[in-house]
Amino acid sequence: MKIEALRTPDDRFDGLPGYGFAPHYVSDLPRCVGLRMHYLDEGGPGERVALCLHGQPTWSYLYRRMIPGLVAAGYRVVAPDLFGFGRSDKPVHEAIYTFEFHREALIAFVRALDLRRITLVCQDWGGLLGLTLPMELPSRFEGLLAMNTTLGTGDRPLGQGFLDWRAWNNANPDMPVGKLMARACPHLSPAEAAAYDAPFPDATFKAGVRRFPNLVPDHPEAEGAAISRRARDWWRTTWTGKTAMAVGMTDPVLGPPVMADLRAEIRGCPPPVEIVAAGHFVQEWGGDVLKGALPLLR
Repeated sequence: MKIEALRTPDDRFDGLPGYGFAPHYVSDLPRCVGLRMHYLDEGGPGERVALCLHGQPTWSYLYRRMIPGLVAAGYRVVAPDLFGFGRSDKPVHEAIYTFEFHREALIAFVRALDLRRITLVCQDWGGLLGLTLPMELPSRFEGLLAMNTTLGTGDRPLGQGFLDWRAWNNANPDMPVGKLMARACPHLSPAEAAAYDAPFPDATFKAGVRRFPNLVPDHPEAEGAAISRRARDWWRTTWTGKTAMAVGMTDPVLGPPVMADLRAEIRGCPPPVEIVAAGHFVQEWGGDVLKGALPLLR
């Protein structure tokens, strides 16, 4: 059955600073009939792929400071917009947004593009979802760069920082995304902060923004919790790829304590690259991230 969705007009994305990348689309992925997913595809057809996954409430614009450096390092950079975000279609009904829906969409996306030799580059929901992918497609993944994220295993209490964020999100159904980004990343120009609003002409386009914090597994039986625990076990015992971790040190939600816990779960994970000035959206300090992380991934 076709999923009812909105599509942001293309002209909303004209002239965004630092985002001169050509759009690419894939449509009708399994279980996503009628939906079109947008992605960036930069660099040559090299053997190594950097699969860059964003979180909430951002989109692939968040990776614009990292894409050139990854391309220069020899990666083909593929950065999709999750459904509900960026230039991807935005299902109208919040019930569509489930952990399984988004995870299955990402698995289908990787298969549709036949991505191989992947380094997973992930932050926020890009990790909550993305960290469950390599165990599903182990022959396709060879590296990991994790930034301010976690696994939603449901068997640990959620931190107060996240609980406060979820409460604020639920109290602001028309979240002012650009203003939020300006506060979190004070070095952004006004035009860069405003670019984060481009996907959302009005509140009807923000069903995904509203829904995502409420999808974080908060008890062992929550959707996504069991598969996240399986992923945790896989990272502990089976992962053999190259790993790097970068931490925005001022993040009150998924900052140093959470990332220390995640590091302990990833076999062979070296000490993190600490970005002292950065908060949750550490990709906005992308040059510093890559300076520290790329040598660990070679």
